[in-house]
Parts: sequence; C-alpha cells; structure tokens
Amino acid sequence: MALAPDMRQIAPGVFGWLPQQSSTWGLANCGLITSQGEALLVDTPYTPALTDAFLDAARASTAPGTRLDRVAVTHANGDHTWGLQRLPGAEILATRAALEHQCLEPTPQQLQTLTRDTDPGHPLGWYFRQHFGKFDFAGIEVLPPTDVFTGRRDLVVGSIPVELYEVGPAHTVGDLIVHLPEQRVVFAGDIVFSGDHPSHWAGPLERVSDACSRILALDPEWIVPGHGPLMSPEDLKAYVDYLDDLADQAYVMHGQGRTAVEAARILIKEDRYTGLGLPERLAITLSTEYRHLEKDPAAPDLLELMDHAARIAWDRSSAEPSGW
Repeated sequence: MALAPDMRQIAPGVFGWLPQQSSTWGLANCGLITSQGEALLVDTPYTPALTDAFLDAARASTAPGTRLDRVAVTHANGDHTWGLQRLPGAEILATRAALEHQCLEPTPQQLQTLTRDTDPGHPLGWYFRQHFGKFDFAGIEVLPPTDVFTGRRDLVVGSIPVELYEVGPAHTVGDLIVHLPEQRVVFAGDIVFSGDHPSHWAGPLERVSDACSRILALDPEWIVPGHGPLMSPEDLKAYVDYLDDLADQAYVMHGQGRTAVEAARILIKEDRYTGLGLPERLAITLSTEYRHLEKDPAAPDLLELMDHAARIAWDRSSAEPSGW
C-alpha cells in the first residue's frame, strides 16, 4: 500500500498525517488509529480542502469498508477542529473544558476577514496574510463535541486499546492526549510543538511542562506533536528543558518590571533558543505566563496577543528593525 506523501505509518495500525514542511501557522498534525475494520481519527485539519486530503489518505490506509465516524479532539483550536464538518454524524470526543475555548477563538468568518480585509501595510494585516492567507475559511461550520469527559476515557479501536487523558489547562483550557500503550505512541496535540516556538494560550508553563512529564511517564517510543516532525522521548525532554527555562526567564524579567513583549524581544536578540522557528510567538507564551504571575483572571485577548507577535515579526522582517 502506497501512503499519501503526508501520511506516515508510526506503528501497526497507527498513522500520523504530518503536513508541515516549514515554520508556519495552521498546518496541524492529525492521526489515524485503525484495526479490524474500525477507526479513530485524532483531530482534523484547518479547512475543508485540507480535511479532504487527510480523509483521502486515511481511507487509503484502512481496510475496505472502514467507517471514519469517530474523532478524538486534542483541543478546540480551529486548526485541529474546523474540518469536522466533513464527517457528518461522527462521534466527536473532547474534554468538557474544550467547549470553553471554542468561545475565545475568532470564528472562521472573522479569520477570513482578518486575512482578506485588513491593511497589509499594518503588522497584523501583513502577518495574517503571510501565515493564514493560504487558507480558505469560507463556509466553515464549527461543530461542538458530541461526547465530553473529564479526567480519563478508555476506548478500544478493533484490538487497539486507546487511553484519553485530560491534561489541560495547559496549551488551552481543554487539552487531552491520546495514548496507545501497546504501540507506545502518544498523540500530544499542541501540548508539544516540534521545530518551532509554541504559542500557549492558557498556561501556566508549569502545567505544560507537567503535561509533557506525564507523556514521558507513559514510556512512549514516539510522540506526535501538534505541529512539526515526530519526536522521540529525548526530543521531548529537550522541549521540557526549553519550557522550564522560558518560565524562569519570565519570572526574572517580570520581576525586573519588563513587559512580556520586551522580554520576548530580549530573548530573541540573545538568540537564546537557537534553531526554533517563529520566535515572535514568544510574545504570546510570555504574555500568558505574565497573566499567571500577576494572578490576572481575565480571559486572554487572542487578537491582541497575535498583534504583539505580528509587530515583532514585522520588525524582524524590516531592513532596519525598529523597537530593539
């Protein structure tokens, strides 16, 4: 059986759809677990067109007649859920808390406006076009989960045991991971980013780090991050070190009276985290960490956080960067 270019077999009956080839937003990893004519999908892509490509690859990787009618959603960000409308009638499993995050994110229609109708001469308009302009969000219907849980949910897909663990709030308020104990694979969702700086919206970083430690305690051979290439346990340990160091830097610079954006610019100028793409995302994750340091109970303004990141990327793209 020839797999589609983005589909990779990780273990018997376990596949990862890994579309990201370079640093960008929106190209999320998805998964397929299949055995004895049954299947469970892990997340769906950002748009109907991307979802069609994923589902075609999934159908080519399953036995004839296998129905794709069950999905585990690692969290409610659009790049992991907005393809669900391509699976009418499917069972959609998520944490109960994931419902809360669906109310925070811009709708597909709002995101379409941000990528088409904003000023490209302004950092935010420029940034949205650069990273989201390749996606068509028209006509997307956001579907809620059909089955929610807290704590843990155990499933069986054919002969494959599947364990769903709630680990949020961390990346978002409603994160879960998908553990396949016999295949030694964990689908981590956006608890883990590979190759790029993460953008964590809920936090604090300590909880993201703790979620990664829970993954390591499961003794996986492979970890499927929310974005980027597959990771080994050693890769994940290095990611935990990054998270812990970033939390330390946030604590110190917050104590010095620096803003989160100032702290991000300092760390970028120092090239403290060499080799990670999209460094402007530091402004998002550090702003999240500052909210916890300040015990601010307000929900994050996602558009404001994106504007912070856009301005840093805009300055870095300029021949004569400003604000440094």
